[in-house]
Amino acid sequence: MTSSDSSSAESRLATAKTVLTTAASVAATAMLARSLLQDYLPDEVHDYISYGFRSIFGYFSSQMTIIIEEFEGFAHNEVFEAAEAYLATKISPSNKRIKVSKHEKENNYNVTVERDEEVVDTYNGIKFQWILHCRHVESKNFHNPRDLNSTMRSEVRSFELNFHKKFKDIALESYLPFMVKRATLMKQEKKTLKIFTLSPENMYGNYSDAWTSVSLDHPSTFKTLAMDSDVKTSVMEDLDKFVKRREFYKRVGKAWKRGYLLYGPPGTGKSSLIAAMANHLNFDIYDLELTAVNNNSELRRLLIATANRSILIVEDIDCSLELKDRTSDEPPRESDDVEDQRYKKVTLSGLLNFIDGLWSSCGDERIIIFTTNYKEKLDAALLRPGRMDMHIHMSYCTPSTFKALASNYLEIKEHRLFSKIEEGIEATEVTPAEVAEQLMRNDSVDKVLEGLIEFLKVKKIENEQDKAKKEKQELENKEKTNKGKDSGVKKSTEEVEEQLVRNDRVDKILEGLVELLKVKKIDNDQDKSQTEGDEQH
Repeated sequence: MTSSDSSSAESRLATAKTVLTTAASVAATAMLARSLLQDYLPDEVHDYISYGFRSIFGYFSSQMTIIIEEFEGFAHNEVFEAAEAYLATKISPSNKRIKVSKHEKENNYNVTVERDEEVVDTYNGIKFQWILHCRHVESKNFHNPRDLNSTMRSEVRSFELNFHKKFKDIALESYLPFMVKRATLMKQEKKTLKIFTLSPENMYGNYSDAWTSVSLDHPSTFKTLAMDSDVKTSVMEDLDKFVKRREFYKRVGKAWKRGYLLYGPPGTGKSSLIAAMANHLNFDIYDLELTAVNNNSELRRLLIATANRSILIVEDIDCSLELKDRTSDEPPRESDDVEDQRYKKVTLSGLLNFIDGLWSSCGDERIIIFTTNYKEKLDAALLRPGRMDMHIHMSYCTPSTFKALASNYLEIKEHRLFSKIEEGIEATEVTPAEVAEQLMRNDSVDKVLEGLIEFLKVKKIENEQDKAKKEKQELENKEKTNKGKDSGVKKSTEEVEEQLVRNDRVDKILEGLVELLKVKKIDNDQDKSQTEGDEQH
């Protein structure tokens, strides 16, 4: 190699080093600038600058971008949820970061896209690019009880979908509907049922945070449910018909929801029926505790935060809170004092609007269930069709219920003692829970059934004694009432006689008697008001 060639090579090497050094310096400067912008510039300024650059480059670009935010107003954005589920199946080896989670009772891992990761999908030969963006905003109306010294920050998530401009119609009219439908089917196939309950510390954050969930692993099904066979068949047919009538509800102009009232004594299987309904339909359960809700506005917010294809239950609604009858007289509100406890509560009117008003249409394919041990205590307005469409009486154990229990617990269909047991069940009031408890007492079928026969005999005697005691108590109360009335009559007669002998002049006697009757009327009116007040409390 000549000296000139060597000198030329050294010159090129020096030039290359200079270029690499300059490029590295520029890259480092760009990274530093980007870091400073993100760390020190307010989010609003940062977003404005980013928007400016996107506008400049977008003017010369052939690409179109669709932004899909997680929330649309108060409600979840269906397209965002679908994209999150659908893109989990499109993750490729080129993706560097993904998120994986799994609850204890779930069978499958939940895989989702990590923020700022690009996922590419091809549909009918068209390339669609997805990116999940997340940004934090200060939340001034949220208190974090877990960290008193922190400033709570809320995360706002959105998907960015990029594609060529000429495919806009295909993206909106074909690709996105395909993705939503596909994601819905996927979620139903691998769905793990959950039961949601109110989260008090998150009541004033995002709407979706008001509910917290755990996996619902209740084994109750209509096959194992100990319930009158005719009633069970009727419920199953009603549920199956409900989920197939989307177009019917739309055509008649009704919200796609259905209400069920489960009533009957404790231990008759109301909770087991709810679990069987959830397993049958593959619907999540939202357990609403009305006493934890402060007012009607909060109640509506909780309704909005529930998902479609779900069951909302209010157990023991007659005991949950005192629902004032709408026809009763209420004192007018004279101030706007928010601390007035009379107005910080859920009212009957608010509950009715919740289950059958305009707000009840904020969602599809929902079931609302009320349970009570005393149907007669509920306001008639709660029970009419359109609110509680089907009333299901959870009765005491019947022969058909017993056979279902025997099949589940003892794995037998027939036995020589069945006839005696069925006679005992028809002769007394016993709950399915009490019968089930007896069927678990021994491993020997014969001993279990013999023990159940003895239990039914004892139960019949106890029920007769309780009935006699109750009748005796009612009779004593009636006698006390009559005695009080007789005493009142006797006392009134004595008062009149005493007034008649107070004076020798007839006109004075009669005037005194008139005054006595006026005073007596005032006393009686006061006693009546006091009695009515005690009865209300």
